[in-house]
Amino acid sequence: MTTDLHHHGDVEATPGLVDLAVNVRADAPPAWLREVLHAAVDGSAAYPDPTRARAAVAAAHGRPVEEVLLTAGAAETFTLVARALRPAHAVVVHPSFTEPEAALRAHGHAVHRHLLVPPSYRLTPPPEDADLVVLGNPTNPTSVLHPAADVAALCRPGRTVVLDEAFADTDPGEPQSLAARRDLPGLLVVRSLTKTWGLAGLRVGYALGPADLVAALAAAQPHWPVSTPALAALEACAGADTTGWAHELAADRAALLGLLPPGVTPVGTPASSFVLLRVPGAEAVRLRLREAGFAVRRGDTFPGLDPDHLRVAVRDPATSAAFAAALAAILERP
Repeated sequence: MTTDLHHHGDVEATPGLVDLAVNVRADAPPAWLREVLHAAVDGSAAYPDPTRARAAVAAAHGRPVEEVLLTAGAAETFTLVARALRPAHAVVVHPSFTEPEAALRAHGHAVHRHLLVPPSYRLTPPPEDADLVVLGNPTNPTSVLHPAADVAALCRPGRTVVLDEAFADTDPGEPQSLAARRDLPGLLVVRSLTKTWGLAGLRVGYALGPADLVAALAAAQPHWPVSTPALAALEACAGADTTGWAHELAADRAALLGLLPPGVTPVGTPASSFVLLRVPGAEAVRLRLREAGFAVRRGDTFPGLDPDHLRVAVRDPATSAAFAAALAAILERP
């Protein structure tokens, strides 16, 4: 089956619908961050200077600045990897965010899909000869959080491991993150400000890895790839404590799971800001949910999933209750 690797949740999030399709924490950045952005716009006549933002990110993760690459969103990193590296055997662990595979294919690389097995979707070793391995943790769309030791075990000399940690801060305290690990050969950790801070439209992220790899990726970037407002956001948010929010999210996720009607099965053990659900006749259900005012993310565009999967963002309990009631009513209809 051909998979649409460029389909993303924003396509589902039609204005006027309750958006459960996009995994962004809030509709807008918090007030204090908006003030930072407004001030940065006023100072945007000069070309962007990444010095302070890069130093702030480096300090937050206990790394030298040479191991930090600032990017126009996490997605840019995947394109830079595809431009700068020449893997002989590229492997993408699926189901997962599809942009890495799309970028690799667009730049002429053959891609092997390493499919994790339901219902747990736990990480299993990719082929031994893979010299580029891409995976997410927590993984979009399954919401599964892999143990740090299992991910670290993938790293070895001669292999680049690209680890997408866009949702790492949804895990309280980030105990499974490898962002501070400098001892693992070839590890490139990709982070984003999009999800936590409501900055999808700003396009801001970064990558952490060995200095030589960071330099190779930077050489594939255009000049001034990160805007002045994005740099200001990076500096302001670097090292911010999101533990309290992550605990609130865990409670909201538990509430959503507890409200699901019979016949709807969560996949794996959800650990992030979204859940993957197995719903009989999910495509028809998704369309009926739209009629009821709710946008959810179809699952069949993720390699390894089928049309009976839907991804649903975790929101406040009142929103989840309204969604669950609409879902139950749809499933009760003949």
